[in-house]
Parts: sequence; structure tokens; C-alpha cells
Amino acid sequence: MVDPLTAVPPVVVLLAVAILVAVLPRLAGHALGVTASVAAVAWAWVVPAGAHLQVTFLGFEAVLLNVDEFSRLMGLIFGLIAAVAVLYSYASEADGVQTGFALSYVATSFGAVFAGDWLSLLFFWELMAVTSTLLVWYWGGQAVRAGFRYAIFHGIGGTLLMAAILQTYVVKGTFLFASVPGGPETAGIVAGLPAALAAVGIGVNVGFIGLHAWLPDTYPRPHIAASVFLCVFTTKTGVYGMYRAFPDGHVAIAYMGGGMAVFGATFALFQNDMRRLLSYHIQSQVGYMVAGVGIGSALAQAGAFAHVFNHILYKALLFMTAGVVVYRTGEENLKKLGGLAREMPLTAAAFSVAALSIAGFPGFNGFVSKGIVIAGSHYDFAKGPLYLQGRTTLEWLLLIGGVGTFMSFIKFGYYAFFHGEYEGSVPDANRGQSVAMVAVAVLCVAYGLLPGALFGLLPFDVTDGAVVSHVYVTYTVDHLVEGLALAVAGLVGFAVVKKPLSKLGRVPDVDRLTNPAVFYGTRGLVVGLTETYAAVDRAAVAGSQAFVDTVRNPNDVYRRAVGDGETAHPLRAGIGVSILVLAAFVTVTIVVLT
Repeated sequence: MVDPLTAVPPVVVLLAVAILVAVLPRLAGHALGVTASVAAVAWAWVVPAGAHLQVTFLGFEAVLLNVDEFSRLMGLIFGLIAAVAVLYSYASEADGVQTGFALSYVATSFGAVFAGDWLSLLFFWELMAVTSTLLVWYWGGQAVRAGFRYAIFHGIGGTLLMAAILQTYVVKGTFLFASVPGGPETAGIVAGLPAALAAVGIGVNVGFIGLHAWLPDTYPRPHIAASVFLCVFTTKTGVYGMYRAFPDGHVAIAYMGGGMAVFGATFALFQNDMRRLLSYHIQSQVGYMVAGVGIGSALAQAGAFAHVFNHILYKALLFMTAGVVVYRTGEENLKKLGGLAREMPLTAAAFSVAALSIAGFPGFNGFVSKGIVIAGSHYDFAKGPLYLQGRTTLEWLLLIGGVGTFMSFIKFGYYAFFHGEYEGSVPDANRGQSVAMVAVAVLCVAYGLLPGALFGLLPFDVTDGAVVSHVYVTYTVDHLVEGLALAVAGLVGFAVVKKPLSKLGRVPDVDRLTNPAVFYGTRGLVVGLTETYAAVDRAAVAGSQAFVDTVRNPNDVYRRAVGDGETAHPLRAGIGVSILVLAAFVTVTIVVLT
């Protein structure tokens, strides 16, 4: 008997819904989108672990559906935030076509995280790049050029990942994950060059330092509701892919995660564009997840996926609050805002919850998941060259990133909501926007005050000493002191740098070099190829013409060659001589060949 829960993968249903949302009237389409997303949450909750759907695809064994505790967690949070984001889209006047593109992006993300083999994951990985690019392009204007750069980055990343997967197939003889029936004995991408290619290819999606420029370049450009979708799926699916590729972790990946936490928070502090600031903080917060995956222990990886879950909640809420500000004021620049807490109290409150959550303040969900990753860096990672005060090098990087997070969100809140007075009057969020923001804000507080509810969703039980190296307890004196100390350091740090920051212009990132280099490099390559082709074409035409002239007028060619214009030379032979020469040539050829 066919199990209806596994007969059709959720990606198929969600793609069909995405098409319907695009063609139905706006209200009916968005209602269908919310309903389908909620149904996806329910499906992810009840589908049994170990369920899989195995097929033959292009002559290879493929698993289009594979349910384990990692994919289940991703499905739950993806469906939940998709439902909220569709509601927010409707309230923010997004049309059905845009929301249809957004839901197709959600669908392909579901396909990637529930895939049970590398071939299927890569297929949906690339479809994610296509659907998200279409979502960016749909808004037009500056989003079009940003979308092209976004597509190029992800095309390169996907190509590198494909190369790693193919080399892994050569070694293992299968695309299947180790966790599915018939899979290989060892999990992940094979070591050596394939692992390096996979790390860089997936590193594009998660925003490795140097590969991250697409993120702050793209996410501030499209419709405010599109940004809510974009901030969720690509980077978090990248973290999931990083775990599948490196299930035992890797020291270089762990340190890259720590560097991302510091780099992203630092560059966020430099920003005045609200959504650009939030985009840099995606890189910073994903750094904690990447660090957890890189550490490789059960505790750290549980923390990584706890942070995936929590980050999706508070980052979506942050983009929604920023979107409401843009929606009501038409302004993106923090320097041109101020005093909005009096005009928009609900939006200011939602922002405060999200800001305290992302900064890891006690009582909010970020405090829980950041704490697990930091505990993993403390107990399960090498001391490193900067081992100080009983803390590892990686742990210090994560703590410094936490201080930077407090500083940048104090800046955001200060300039947008709490400093000065807003000139004129502006309404707060509308009803639909308010429902979406309040729902997510409640979850941020609930998972902060009741961490056990989150622990029950994680792939590893962080409260079981038989599973993790160190049993994690959220609210201990040490953890509370650490969280409060980071908050105080952030407050003092912002007070110190506030004046210098106010005079700071736009700080260049790597795209200041890479964008012109790629543009002029590509143009130079194209011009070089076309000019080389033209030169070869001219040479071929000239050679052909010379050959024709030689055959038609051999005497003239000879005279030009020897410089004798007076003497005629009998180059033409009679038929008898020609036959003699031909016979001699054939005879010599036969002798040589035999």
C-alpha cells in the first residue's frame, strides 16, 4: 500500500501551488499559499523518520525524499516562515506573480533539504538559484543588475559543487547519502580536492569571507516582502549542505565560521542602509552555524541547527520590521530616520525583540542557540594559538562577533526608532503585517524562555550526556553573566564609536574590486576572443586567395616570388609530363607504405 505521506514529495505540491498563486486572484492565491505552507509544516511534523522515496533518474539511483532529524527540522522551520512570509507579502501589496516566484523558491528549498542523494540535492540546489534570481529580477530597476551578479555567483558555486559530487561518485560509485538504504559506508564528500571544491562551492551559498559580496548587494534591492524570503532559504540550505558534505566537521570550516561572525558584524556596523546592514548580519550569524558544523561534535552540530532554526525566526522578523519602515516612510537610510518608536510602537517593539534575539540577550531564542555553539567551541575544539583565559581561539571569535552584533543593532534601533523625533506623522504596520510580526516575535520569546521546546527538535539531544560531550544547560550563572557582559560591551562599544561612525562614508568591500575585475576581465576576454577569431578568419581568407591565385596564375606568382618580371618560365606541363609525375608519385607512395 502506498503511503500518502511519501508518495508525492512536498516539492511537487509546493511547485503546483506556486503556479496557482501566480494565476489566481491576489487574495485567493495568497490564502492558498499560506494554507499550503502550513500543510508543509504539518507534513514535516508527522512524516516518519526513515521515510524515503527512491527512483531511477537519468539511469542513476536517486532518493527524492529522505526524512531524518536534520531534514525534518529544516522542513518545519521552512514551512513555518513561508506561511508568515506569504501573509506579510499580501499585507505589503506584493502581487501574485511575485509570491508565486517566492513559493517556487520555497519549494526548491524543500526539495534540496529532503533529497537523499547528491544528484537530487544538486538538481534542487540549482533550481533554488534560478527561482531566487527570478524573485530578485521581478522587482526590476537596480534589482536586475544585482540579480545578474547573484546568478553568476551561484552558478559558479553550483559548478564547483557539481565537480566535487562527480569526483565523489567516481570514488564511491553512488550518489546516495550514507543514511539511505544502499548508500555508501562513509558519509560526506571524499577528502582532498573534492572536499576543497565542495567547501568553496557551498561557501558561496553560506557567504564565506571573499565569496559573500552577492549577499549585501542583492537582498536590499527587491520588494520588501521578497527580502523576507531571500534572507531565509539560500544561506540556511547552504548550512544544511555543508553538514551533508562534512558530517565530521573540519577545522578550516570552523575557523571560517568564526571569521564570518566577526567580519559580518563589523561590516554591518558600517552600514546605514537598513537592509544592507541586516544582510551583513546574515553572514555573521551564519558564521556561528558554519562554526558549529566545522567543530563536528554532536553538541556543536546541534547548536548549528538550533541556530538555523532561531536565526530564520529573528532574521525574518528583522527584515519584516525594516520592510514596514520602508513601506510607511519610503526611506532605507538610517540617517534620514529617527523617533519612529513614537509613531510605530508595535514595529519598534517587534524590532526590539528581534534585535535582542539576534544579539543573544538572555530570555530570547538567540541566547539559547548561540550558547550551544559557543559551548561546543569551548569543550570540543582545539585550543589554538590564541588560547586565553580558558577560552579557545574560535570561542573568542564567536564572542567578539557577539559584541559586534550588539553594537550594530544598538545603532539600528537608536537611529531608526529611539533617537530624535520623526518629522510628520506615519502610521504603524497594517493588520496583516502586525499579525505576521507578532507571531514570529512570540516564537522568539517562547523558544528563549522554554529552550526545551527547541531541544526536542534538534538532531542530537544536548541534555543527554551519552549523546554530547557536555550536557548543555541554558540558564546557568556563567551563561547569564556572559550574555549580560556581551550586552554591556556592545553598549559601551557603540558609545565609543558612535561619533566616528556618523562621519564614516561607505566602506568598500571586496565587491569594489571584484565587480570591476569581473566586468573588465569578461569584456577583455570577449574582445580578445572575437579579435583572435577575426585575425584567424582574415588569415584563412588571405591564404585561400593566395592558393587560388597560385593555381590560376602560377607564372605571375613565380615572377613575384623571384622578382623577375621579364622572363617567362614554362611552369605549365603537358599531359604526358603530368602523367609521368603522377605515376612516379604513386609508385613511391606504394613502396613506402608496403
